Amino acid sequence: MQKSKIGTFSALSIGIGGMVGGGIFAVTGLTVELTKGSAPLAFIIAGIVALLTAYSYWKLSLYLPNNGGTVYFINKAFGSGLLTGSVNNLLVLSYIILISIYAYAFGAYGARLFPAEWYPWLKHLLISFVLISLGLINYFSASLVIKSENSMNIIKMILLIIFIIAGFISPINWEQMDTTNWVEPVAMVSGAFIIFLNYEGFELIANASNNMKNPKKSLPIAYFGGVLIAICLYVMIVMVVVGHLSFTEITMNSEHVLSEAAIQFMGKSGLIIISIAALLATSSAINATYYSSGRLTYSIAKSGELPKILEKSVNNQPVYGMIIFAVLSLFVANLIPLSAIATMGSAGFLLVFMLINIANLKMHKITNSSKIISFLAALACAIAFGALIYSTMKDAETQWEIFILLAMIIGSVLIEFFYRKYKS
Repeated sequence: MQKSKIGTFSALSIGIGGMVGGGIFAVTGLTVELTKGSAPLAFIIAGIVALLTAYSYWKLSLYLPNNGGTVYFINKAFGSGLLTGSVNNLLVLSYIILISIYAYAFGAYGARLFPAEWYPWLKHLLISFVLISLGLINYFSASLVIKSENSMNIIKMILLIIFIIAGFISPINWEQMDTTNWVEPVAMVSGAFIIFLNYEGFELIANASNNMKNPKKSLPIAYFGGVLIAICLYVMIVMVVVGHLSFTEITMNSEHVLSEAAIQFMGKSGLIIISIAALLATSSAINATYYSSGRLTYSIAKSGELPKILEKSVNNQPVYGMIIFAVLSLFVANLIPLSAIATMGSAGFLLVFMLINIANLKMHKITNSSKIISFLAALACAIAFGALIYSTMKDAETQWEIFILLAMIIGSVLIEFFYRKYKS
């Protein structure tokens, strides 16, 4: 039997690396647009829902260690069928949305380094470049992805910490965060869950749960420690942004708001530092998601819920799922506005996480879990999903986004339905 290699620190790094990625660069401006001075609290609210769901993942990973993570847990609780297959397909689509957000942020921050008149077309050129080039790297040399991830994550974290420290050292306009600049509670809660996708990365820990030295010690530290660290980082980052830019400036530069904030207290060097951090973070996140995408579709196909071709390997890597992710992400990132992408991604993960919490509730005797905590976690995800839908429907400019979300959900069901019908 192969000796387990993943220790507590490595497990914690998986969670932090999965969460503190491209999302914070992509949707911070959008969140502040929606929540104004209450943006730090919005990040905390979303983080609390993530913490509750982390409880279910901790228990499921501890008592049902596996390589399949979310897919395995859902199939174990509910059996392989139309429901589980549809949810797993929704998870696939949500990851495609996530890659699209990372690519969008890569394009926005990269294009910001060049003349303003180049921005509209250069952003899309960079979006396509990063998706295609990293897809080719994953196809031909997946080992290069693994070797580069740690160094990219370390540099990204160092640059973000520099941003936070420099931002707090410089004079901050604390009045922007006064309660007088807060939005109404419903708007704040709904705005909070636009950025829920920033927290979904902790679920990657589950994929490594059967290869840990001491899971009883490592898993709770990795899950809860990772989410808490992400909450602290996000809150400090958004405080720096709100404290150094007016709400008008944030709205005007929402696609690359961190670099605009950095310019205020670090000048041109701030633009360069944050742009480098954004490019590293987003490309690293795309890399990691590409790498896991083939394994995700492999696991779903292995359970009989997707075509068997997705089980095939190239250079000993299941890359066919990655190819699908890359092609669909190219269309989503280039054709759909950022706000719609964020809404779709967060809504998708909230639905999947709600089912994970229900799965843990259903198997509470096997996982030795608290029924109350699991129920509260499922309820929190349901309320968050409802708040997100409500806010989207309430705004005439965003109502159309609901149809894309419905298409994701209905598409997930139809793909599974026709596959099962064809297979049988």
